[in-house]
Amino acid sequence: MMNRKWFLLSLLFIAFGIILTACSSTASEERKDLVLGATVPYSDMLKEGVVPQLEKKGYNVEVKEFNDYVQPNIALDNGDLDANLFQHKVYLENFNKERNLELIDIISVPTAPIGIYSEKYGSLEEIEEGSTVAIANDPTNLARGLTVIRDAGLIELKKEINPVNATVNDVKENPKQLTFNEVDAAQLPRSLESVDFAAINGNFAVAAGLDLTAAIYRDVIPDEIQNRIVVRADDKDNQVSKDIIEAVESEEFAKVIAEKFAGFHKPKWMEE
Repeated sequence: MMNRKWFLLSLLFIAFGIILTACSSTASEERKDLVLGATVPYSDMLKEGVVPQLEKKGYNVEVKEFNDYVQPNIALDNGDLDANLFQHKVYLENFNKERNLELIDIISVPTAPIGIYSEKYGSLEEIEEGSTVAIANDPTNLARGLTVIRDAGLIELKKEINPVNATVNDVKENPKQLTFNEVDAAQLPRSLESVDFAAINGNFAVAAGLDLTAAIYRDVIPDEIQNRIVVRADDKDNQVSKDIIEAVESEEFAKVIAEKFAGFHKPKWMEE
């Protein structure tokens, strides 16, 4: 009788082990199907510089394109994405705080800078008094546009304010008496037809077909404003994240950046 009981228990243990192995195998196979989210032009950066390397490791990768800066994080948090690429550290930290999320960056990538573009002027020195300049009307990009115009030496901002929150009302000195036209950030490239120059976000400049190297001034992007690949906090140290990091740090990725993303500001780790 005892032998029979032990035999039945052994069968149960074996069956349980087979079920666990099958579940583990299924989970592993499912993890090979990845969905990465990004905005233009970072969706292209993923497709050309990261996806091919992940595919070599056996992943099936879909890149989902977004046209706003909210849904990529929502989709990542609820599990529709495995990672996303569109935001810098300051934006991510504010988003986490406002939405009570736990998303974390794993590596920074080359980032398209805000640039000053003009169809009228070929240099900063040519900008005339009374010129009109288009800047973004949303708080984050408005502040960045103003700081770029400040760094170009065209205006001065009040010293007591935080540049991250700067508005037109914070312009202290405007020696050329520039007139600021606030428009939707995505419409800035089109505004070049009706203004003297514009401070245009790199991603919108690329989407509009502008050559980043043709800007008469480009900002030097601080580390906290470099765009990053972001994952859920629980996934920070898993194999998928490690493989994504390895792909971005590879020579193949660096070659893609050099050939197809000229004018993008590289993060410090790529310059070392």
